[in-house]
This record gives sequence, structure tokens and C-alpha cells, in this order.
Amino acid sequence: MNYLIAVDAAADIDEAFFTQNNICLFPMDYSLGDEMVSCTTMESEEKLKVFYQAQANGELTRTSQITPYLYRKYVIPYLREGTSILYLTLSSGLSSTYGSACSAAKSLREEYPEAELLPVDTLAATGGMGILAERAVRNRQKGMSLQENAEDLKEAVRHLQHWFLVSDMQYLKRGGRVSASAAAIASVLSIKPILQIDREGKLPVIGKARGTKAAVRELLRHYEEYCLPGEDPVYICHADAPDTADLLEQKIRELTPDVTIRKRLLSPIIGAHTGPGMASIIHIGKER
Repeated sequence: MNYLIAVDAAADIDEAFFTQNNICLFPMDYSLGDEMVSCTTMESEEKLKVFYQAQANGELTRTSQITPYLYRKYVIPYLREGTSILYLTLSSGLSSTYGSACSAAKSLREEYPEAELLPVDTLAATGGMGILAERAVRNRQKGMSLQENAEDLKEAVRHLQHWFLVSDMQYLKRGGRVSASAAAIASVLSIKPILQIDREGKLPVIGKARGTKAAVRELLRHYEEYCLPGEDPVYICHADAPDTADLLEQKIRELTPDVTIRKRLLSPIIGAHTGPGMASIIHIGKER
């Protein structure tokens, strides 16, 4: 079972689990104002708080894609040693990452026939990728081959649920998901959009709530409808919204007392597009 498990920097994973299991991370770049930053590991809480405070102060943020050339650069040292890589990519519905990884894998297959880069489209982001990475590690520990592990993850993807609330619609406006007039009205009325990553890996707005408490109730309603007993863990990922995250944790424990909860600050690769104050519940549940 000589293969690595890799994610890109759009993932959020429990830091201890990430380190203890030698999960490989493919860097992605983001900008904060005029500064370009390469996200090469799970960012520290201190650094992430600086990022979201800067957003709150009006700094513009954006991200860049991983090119096929960069994939070659990252993976060739492993393939030369005969080590294959199971790579969980950011959703193809949100990024061209999966397509670029497949292009790189195809070109590398002829050069390194003894090892393989095997991309899996997670149709997910942030903690959803973390849940799948944890599953991939457990599958490898059970003795699953590279291909068996990939097939199991593809089945799990169909049951991966993401429920988001967004505090500031201006970030959705910049991404073209809502109109300028809708964003302006939402700001005045304190309307919080509710979003889901759907079965195509895209991020539609599925509802709106007036105020954070009402938005939290909406997330919990979706969680209660779609959760399944015994499915661990649940990820709560947030963009420096600790009070909202704590409330979500409290209410989830009331609904499912024995569940394992991972709370993490959101990766800047995703946070660049959702803005400060975002909060999410991510879990394996009923089919999307």
C-alpha cells in the first residue's frame, strides 16, 4: 500500500490528523491586498485571523489555480521513487483544479508507468475535503489499494453535505453569484444567504435568513434532515466567526450527542470568495 494521500490548499483538515498521517498538501496561491501568498500547509489560527480581519477592513482577496505544470513539479519527485498519489481535488464545479490534475496525470502516466497520480473530484471544498481525507487514511489502513480507495471515496462524495451561511453578500457579488442590487438590499436588511454545495459540486444559494441566529437555525434544519446516525466526523468551518461556530457546535451536540466535531478556521483559498463571518456544517449524510 505504498501510496500517499494528498489534498490541495482548499481543504480544511484537523491539524493533528493532518500531521500524524503525513497527508501531502499541494500549495495554492491567494492574494491579500497587493501581497501574494503561497498556502503550503494548514494555516495557523493566528495567520487566518489576520486574513479575515484584513478582509473586514476592506482588503481585496483572490486566488489562483494550480496549473498542469505545477502538478508535474509537485509529484514527479514521488513518482520517481515509485510512490503513487491519491489526490483529492477541490470541486470541479468551483475550480479547474480537477481538470488540470487529470491533464498532468495523463502526461505523467507514460513517463512513470510504475507509479500514478490518481485525482478524485471531491465535488467538495473545505471540511468536506477534510472528511474525505480522513476516510482515505482509514481506507489505506484497512489495506485498500489505490484504486479501491478512490472508488470508495467516489461513493462517499455522493453523500457529502455542505451547508453554509454567508455574512457579507459583497463577496458573492464579486464572484457573480448574486446581483449588485441584491447584495445592497441584503446588507441593509441583514439578510444572510444560505448556500449548499450541490451534486454537481457547485455553490447555489438555496435560501435566505434575516440575521445570524435565523441563518443558524436554517443550517441546523438542513443538518437534522440529512444527517445519519454514526457518521463521523462533522466539520464546522468558519471565517473567524467563533460565536456562530460555538452555537452550531452546541446545537449539533443537542441533535446528535455522540458525534465527533472538528472546528476549524476556513482556508483562505475558500475564504477569499466567501468573506469574513461565514460559517458551515459539513458532514456525511443522505444522498445529495
